[in-house]
Amino acid sequence: MRMEGEEPATEAGEGQIKRALIDATAGAIAGGISRAVTSPLDVIKIRFQVQLEPTSLWALVRSNVTAPSKYTGMLQATKDIFREEGLPGFWRGNVPALLMVMPYTAIQFTVLHKLKTFAAGSSKTEDHIQLSPYLSYASGALAGCAATVGSYPFDLLRTILASQGEPKVFPTMRSAFADIVRTRGFRGLYAGLSPTLVEIVPYAGLQIGTYDTFKRWTMAWNHHISTTTSSINTDDNLSSFQFFICGLAAGTCAKLVCHPLDVVKKRFQVEGLQRHPKYGAQVEHRAYRNMYDALRRILQMEGWAGLYKGIVPSTVKAAPAGAVTFVAYEFTSDWLESILT
Repeated sequence: MRMEGEEPATEAGEGQIKRALIDATAGAIAGGISRAVTSPLDVIKIRFQVQLEPTSLWALVRSNVTAPSKYTGMLQATKDIFREEGLPGFWRGNVPALLMVMPYTAIQFTVLHKLKTFAAGSSKTEDHIQLSPYLSYASGALAGCAATVGSYPFDLLRTILASQGEPKVFPTMRSAFADIVRTRGFRGLYAGLSPTLVEIVPYAGLQIGTYDTFKRWTMAWNHHISTTTSSINTDDNLSSFQFFICGLAAGTCAKLVCHPLDVVKKRFQVEGLQRHPKYGAQVEHRAYRNMYDALRRILQMEGWAGLYKGIVPSTVKAAPAGAVTFVAYEFTSDWLESILT
């Protein structure tokens, strides 16, 4: 005998599964597109971050360093990578990057939607946008943590493959994976996770929180314009360009605040990695005891500039990456929803 209310409960369960599928698929597609488009800037950023020597001519002169630096500027780095490694060099480590970012964004947007649904008491997107900024930031931070833990080993492999240059130490992702497990054990696959989680809390919180805030402001602006111009259409929905601008602003704000922790994470990830001497000094195995020690040593040895190595390509990358991710997610999510509902 069917119990009263069983059918609505079943439909609600199916609706939740469908919503989770939409969020995961849209997030994975958005992350994949964003990563493929911005990979060259990410490779340049990583090369700067793992370089112990100064990364600008100004810093070289100021610190009286006589040892040559491999990369001393974004344009120079671009020319060097292209000359030595060709166009494929800018997509070095892109496979593990895609394997990292697709589950990352899939988990992030799925968990984010669940948290917002819980906080708002509704699964409707229009209700989520009305959440307070504090709840938006908290939801983004928790979703970022869940996504980071679920995809971190691929992030580690991406950093190692993108930082090694030529000649390659690890020709394939499999060889890098085997070497990490052999030399560091399975725990080595999570090297640098602590600073990553410390970074991802403010980063994901700022990215999601500021994105939602900019969306609210833009929707209010659209409504204001349609009202003051006596337009019949008072729809305050955002255009694709407005989604892009909101994502652009969110990605830039988050990256500027959290970059030093990203530098620390990269240093932990490449500890003990053998590279050709032309790329400068390597980060020795167990060079840093913990995150605080890494921050202190980098500040002591490389100055404040050391904590912001790669900030230019990182910011240049973060802005379009955030914009592309959010625009692709919004449109893919709407498209999947129209098909599945």
